[in-house]
Amino acid sequence: MEVEISVEAEKKRLNSWVALTVVLLSVLMGLGKLKDDNIVQARQLLKADAADAWSEYQAKKIKLHLTEAGMRQAELLALANPASAAALKPQQEQLRHELARYKVESEALRGKAEAKEGSIEPLNARHDLFDISDAGLSIAVACAAVAALSANLLPLFASWGFGALGILFWLAGFAGWNLRIEWLISLLG
Repeated sequence: MEVEISVEAEKKRLNSWVALTVVLLSVLMGLGKLKDDNIVQARQLLKADAADAWSEYQAKKIKLHLTEAGMRQAELLALANPASAAALKPQQEQLRHELARYKVESEALRGKAEAKEGSIEPLNARHDLFDISDAGLSIAVACAAVAALSANLLPLFASWGFGALGILFWLAGFAGWNLRIEWLISLLG
């Protein structure tokens, strides 16, 4: 009878450890999912903003090229008909002014677009950290379930190992640590 009580007590203790492990890991997975979803939304907005900025840049470059073409036409008209050269001077001056303005504006838009694109990469890195965390925590929960079903401590220890890996990347995702394992990201990507 004493052996049965001892076995039951061990199973109960193991199930308590499994339950505690699963609850802790599930809470961390839920919080990580919320943060990761916010990162994904911010990344999508930045991508849309970058696309808009590049569109503005392209539109400004088209205006620049059209103005350059207008300037060449005015110069050719002045050469072809020297009598109209004086009449074309105001138009040429306006075109020069527009050319200078479009060059400055297009470079500013290019810088804006590049800055928006550059701010996407850190979000990608944090998203990758949460993906690795989610994988580690999911494997940990699965190992905990195996431990409960088999009444064996070994899968529970494996659960804690995978859980520790998941928690490390979870913390890195929240803190923004540069903790990238390229081969693992490539494997999971």
